[in-house]
Amino acid sequence: MDNAIFRFPKPINEPVKAYAPGSSEKASLKKALAQISSEEWDIPLVIGGKEIRTGNTGKVVMPHDHHHVLATYHKAGEKEVQMAIDAAMKAHKEWSELPWVERASIMLRVAELLATKYRYILNASVMLGQSKNPFQAEIDAPCELIDFLRFSTFYASQVYADQPYSETGILNRMEYRALEGFVFSLTPFNFTSIASNLNMAPAMMGNVAVWKPSTTAIHSNYFLMKVFQEAGLPDGVVNFIPGQGSVITGSRDLAGFHFTGSTSTFNTLWRQIGENLGHYKSYPKIVGETGGKNFIFAHPSAPALDVATAIVRGAFEYQGQKCSAGSRAYIPASLWKEVKDYVGDMLKEIKMGDVQDFTNFVNAVIDEASFDNIMSYIDYAKQSPDAEVLFGGNGDKSVGYFVEPTVIQTTDPMFKSMVEEIFGPVITIYVYDDAKYEETLELCDRTSPYGLTGSIFARDRYAIDKAFNTLRYSAGNFYINDKPTGAVIAQQPFGGSRASGTNDKAGGPLNLIRWTNPRCIKECLVPPTSYGYPFLGEK
Repeated sequence: MDNAIFRFPKPINEPVKAYAPGSSEKASLKKALAQISSEEWDIPLVIGGKEIRTGNTGKVVMPHDHHHVLATYHKAGEKEVQMAIDAAMKAHKEWSELPWVERASIMLRVAELLATKYRYILNASVMLGQSKNPFQAEIDAPCELIDFLRFSTFYASQVYADQPYSETGILNRMEYRALEGFVFSLTPFNFTSIASNLNMAPAMMGNVAVWKPSTTAIHSNYFLMKVFQEAGLPDGVVNFIPGQGSVITGSRDLAGFHFTGSTSTFNTLWRQIGENLGHYKSYPKIVGETGGKNFIFAHPSAPALDVATAIVRGAFEYQGQKCSAGSRAYIPASLWKEVKDYVGDMLKEIKMGDVQDFTNFVNAVIDEASFDNIMSYIDYAKQSPDAEVLFGGNGDKSVGYFVEPTVIQTTDPMFKSMVEEIFGPVITIYVYDDAKYEETLELCDRTSPYGLTGSIFARDRYAIDKAFNTLRYSAGNFYINDKPTGAVIAQQPFGGSRASGTNDKAGGPLNLIRWTNPRCIKECLVPPTSYGYPFLGEK
């Protein structure tokens, strides 16, 4: 019997490899890219540990070369979805009752496999399947993915150690049970690390999951599923079902919904869950991180080069396909010419193209639907008297889904591209009168329904403090003199509110505790033998 009282030490963040010219890691990644690009995988469903091929298939292509097929994947229908639910429920008892340190050891083994044996294959899969350059792939998967896994074990030990006070004669305990049912995880294309965490954070706390991956991230997600199995994750704990999930929200055993994606999809599924409340065994826990319309706000005291760099990195890294990407900016008139010139100079140097050419900073957007949507906003700006396309504005989908980094300037602070989420390499600039700093802060706060990320640039500390307070609910992750992207696990717990989600801060204890169903246990060491109390003795 293992009766150790174990506390995991606080990890450090996984070091990010630079892939500099001549480095061994660059050679290893190039080799992995050649291997993955030369293969065509057949991707099945994985239900209860078994591979299932339905014959209803789709293709996985490279976004930057959409004629190149990376894989054929099989789609789940309603029958397979129900099989996945049944497999999860079959695994629930043993997994939820397994000592938490045993569950944690599996999480750490997954992390170690990805940090060593499979690092470059995973990175290559993300680069080719999701069109990320080496740095963007590296900071996502493996690095952030590994951090999620390692820090979840550390934070779980803190959650389980948090126990109530016991007074003399009474022993109080808190049992952090798993949810009574399964967790439905619906995961996004843009971060493989998030796809992993939406399953493994609940699993760390003893839950089982039915996983519907994004169809545009299936290559790397399936690879993760295979690594989970190699690490010893028991059959049925996580079930991999690309395709439709229409019967999931109708299952009586739905106990949780873990989501990252669009606000509209989240609202639709929350509504479906609400309509079924009387059917469930218990109220499902709902945790979601959705859209954003993230801002970069410059005060007149800000250094122009700092602001320009934040615009280029914050708006155009990974083609703006980050929930946190900067997509609107407020620049004072006195700073605007200098900022504009710096941005223009940087964009002249930036190259766009295939991820296997490491000199390309910008690659392709994820698919044709995304390309068409992004171009519709650019075309709208081109035709509007209230806007001007300053840089970029062109797109080409003949070979890959390429959209140039695009900067729009508008005279209307409520212009369409200032308000609506685009999820592409487009940022809109509103130039404000220096004297209207406070007024424009208030405008920034009410412009968007979202509240995910935002940044303020200033040297004037009073100006920073004013922005900090005025924009208090405008961003769940608020940056001072930095771009609004790049949150690191355990350093900047990530999430927003308003239309950006439930703000349960992925990667930290706040998120983990959502996947528990606490039971408080009171034990009376010497029970009373009389019903009476002293006050009854009064005459």
